[in-house]
Amino acid sequence: MNPVGNYDTGVGTLPGYDKKSEKEMHQSPEERVYAKNDLEGVGKDAQADVWASLVEEEANNDIKFRTMSWQKTALLLFGEYVCLAILALSWSYSVLGWTAGILVTLGLGLLTWYTSYIQWQYIMRNPGSIHNICDIAFYLLGAGTWGKIAYEITAIMLLLNNIFLMGFHVLTGSKILNTLSEHSQCTVVFSVITAIMGIIFSLPRTLNHVATMSIASAIAMAISLLLVMIYVGIEDHPGFGYGGTWPKKGAVVYTTATPDGSPGFINAFNAVLNITFLWIGQVLYPSFIAEMKRPQDFPKALAALTIAEFCLFTTVAVVGYYFTGQYATAPLVGSLQHPWMRKSSFAFVLVPTLIIGAIYSNVAAKFIYLRIMGKSRHAHSNSVVGWGVWIGVTIAIWAIAFVLGEAIPSMGDFLGIMSAAFDSWFGFIMWAVAYYAMNKDHLFKNAKWTLLTILNIFIFGLGLMMLGPGLWTSIEAIIVDYSGTLKVFTCADNSL
Repeated sequence: MNPVGNYDTGVGTLPGYDKKSEKEMHQSPEERVYAKNDLEGVGKDAQADVWASLVEEEANNDIKFRTMSWQKTALLLFGEYVCLAILALSWSYSVLGWTAGILVTLGLGLLTWYTSYIQWQYIMRNPGSIHNICDIAFYLLGAGTWGKIAYEITAIMLLLNNIFLMGFHVLTGSKILNTLSEHSQCTVVFSVITAIMGIIFSLPRTLNHVATMSIASAIAMAISLLLVMIYVGIEDHPGFGYGGTWPKKGAVVYTTATPDGSPGFINAFNAVLNITFLWIGQVLYPSFIAEMKRPQDFPKALAALTIAEFCLFTTVAVVGYYFTGQYATAPLVGSLQHPWMRKSSFAFVLVPTLIIGAIYSNVAAKFIYLRIMGKSRHAHSNSVVGWGVWIGVTIAIWAIAFVLGEAIPSMGDFLGIMSAAFDSWFGFIMWAVAYYAMNKDHLFKNAKWTLLTILNIFIFGLGLMMLGPGLWTSIEAIIVDYSGTLKVFTCADNSL
């Protein structure tokens, strides 16, 4: 099956496009790729007409996908990022120190904004042809045999990335329920309960509905973050680990500008990977853009998101590290002295745990669903077959997520391996390649293009470093954890 055959948009009839421009770009009609810098005959007005026609095509469908404004897209994106992983930043700062911690946070934020903008540019130059991250891989490798291979490999990575993240949220849910109930049930039972709730939250078939839920997610997580920052400021002394030894009252808390002592390569790299994990989200952006009324407005949502993210990330990290210093844990809830502090702040995390899990579930399930349904009317109708297949796919991927959540019962290990294995490609390498595809005729044309080309070479190298040494450090960390007391599919208490 043609990877992009699920949507027949007729892009080949773009206004202003002719055989001459196709020949000049050395591309076949199948590719429908308009990747020259100025789109050679396909202007912005023509692009706008294409996007508008795609919205009109859905007018008579029971389920309409292209409905989101840029404001709602920004809310959906922000809801994805306002998550528990933010509370791991103070631990990263305790390893890296103030200077490196803040510079890494800012630097990764700017790089992520830039690579996301490159991604949007590439999508806009292939109007109507890209609906998920796999379509981009298909076109980057020429839309032929190699493109199809790249599509399938990227599809596997997309599904693994999203299901791993769903598994992370299953693990988080079990920790929350254990903490709130003081381990009233077997941990596996709490994981099952979280997975079932995740299935229920994942049932809406459009991102427009999920975007509405993400508002509640962001509000709940904001309350949790605020409570944690208040608690670390008023407690007598910070904790030391999860249920570990508490320092004596009056113990000195200190922070450092540079790494304290020698944190070790594995510890330091995992601290960076934790920060990287928070910034990387490009794997979902094509799916979000595909459901916007006006994809041209995506940079507005991206700018709003980047500014809000940096303000939120640095505020939580700085406040947490300032008050807990060397006793910072990941998540920071573990550094709170009193059980009532941990319970009241952790309770609000349950909402974003379920809703963010539903966002990743929606993208993964929709990819599988559309591969199964193809051009069938059931793909966009409220038929029994359509809903039956959708529910079946949703249950299946949450079942796999449950297994992963039990097999890797460490939050730090989850974040590290996902950053190394998936964020390296989806966050950096892929967009350096996209930059080359769009600008290969003038990479060193002048000073501006030379600087941009050097920047993208750096981005490509950064991605390779994350994929190589980063994956190695993540695996080493997992080995160390499993050599200790860490167990899988256990009823043991995993509360904070």
